[in-house]
Amino acid sequence: MQDLHFKRHRRLRRTESMRALVRETHLRTEDLIYPIFVVEGEGIRKEVPSMPGVHHVSLDHLTEEMNELVRLNIRSVIVFGVPGEKDEVGSQAYHEEGIVQRAIRQIKEETPSLTVVADTCLCQYTDHGHCGIVRDGDIANDESLEYLTRTAVSQAQAGADIIAPSNMMDGFVAAIRQGLDEAGFSHIPVMSYAVKYASSFYGPFRDAAHSSPQFGDRRAYQMDPSNRLEAIREAESDVEEGADFLIVKPALAYLDIMREVKDRFNLPLVAYNVSGEYSMIKAAAQNGWVNEQEIVLEKLTSMKRAGADLIITYFAKDAAKWLNQ
Repeated sequence: MQDLHFKRHRRLRRTESMRALVRETHLRTEDLIYPIFVVEGEGIRKEVPSMPGVHHVSLDHLTEEMNELVRLNIRSVIVFGVPGEKDEVGSQAYHEEGIVQRAIRQIKEETPSLTVVADTCLCQYTDHGHCGIVRDGDIANDESLEYLTRTAVSQAQAGADIIAPSNMMDGFVAAIRQGLDEAGFSHIPVMSYAVKYASSFYGPFRDAAHSSPQFGDRRAYQMDPSNRLEAIREAESDVEEGADFLIVKPALAYLDIMREVKDRFNLPLVAYNVSGEYSMIKAAAQNGWVNEQEIVLEKLTSMKRAGADLIITYFAKDAAKWLNQ
């Protein structure tokens, strides 16, 4: 045995304090962005059936939700709206008194320390459920850009700190950047859903946002899950058009894409830990099949390790409680 030479990697794993000393990747509450679904009406705090722990919240319950985030040291929220009425052009998306606009104003007035990200899309607001304007059964790309830009400007006027367009129309970053600049909001950053796949992991979100397409699907504008190089082309276009953040959605099944985007572009990278990823773990935990705390923190850490600077996640509150312990 005296002539046997090999490396002693376990020296750095012997104790918890030693492991903490050499830990390479760190998950913090400041990294988390909590999604919230605001709805019309009063006295509503109703759990989404397919997303245990996630609620539809009316404006009179919004303040207590935001105060909880502040207590947990979660500093950012992304706002989704469920309007009371829909039409073919999604007019409630850009209405001055739309549900998201009112929610943004309330959050900024009552909890100004929070960074408010506004999801910018039309699918929750159109009666057909698609992310753009439908003409002759097709999504009219360039006409859709006009409505999406109008929505982004109205959200900025309401006080949004960041505009997050999720529609996957060609040119959406360029159009929204120009629209914000012309409206006097050149200081408002764009957090682009740069790489958004046509994923099967979105089902529970569509339940929460009431945004399922009434015909067809979204594969003509969201990306094919089989494609890697296309993700780089999409991200590169958004960088050139003026994006300030890049989102990869979903996160867990696309960690390889996240790492490649992070290595190629020097913008902050955001992982979207989507609803299906959330609900599967919740269901398994409720059945006693997994340790929820351990598996969630491992999963979120994997996203940070893959290159994410920030994570949009429905687990934000749970993760913050565990991290604060």
